[in-house]
Amino acid sequence: MTCLYDDYEIESFEAGRGLWHARISRADRKPVVIGGYPFQSLEVGFAWPDPDAAIADAKSQIDRLKHRWSEPQDIHASAA
Repeated sequence: MTCLYDDYEIESFEAGRGLWHARISRADRKPVVIGGYPFQSLEVGFAWPDPDAAIADAKSQIDRLKHRWSEPQDIHASAA
């Protein structure tokens, strides 16, 4: 299950039987930059019982943390 939220793509996936997690990536396919280091995607959350719960948690993580994520042009020089 995939959805768009606030310029981010959230994909829920089953990490084990009945254990759902979420993967966050930018909708424009640019990396998420944290502390100057690029990440193609972020896996967040706990082992949720269903995909909807994993997506709801990912949305709250985006709301809570997106102000810490930099723009792709802010990539740390040693990461290139």
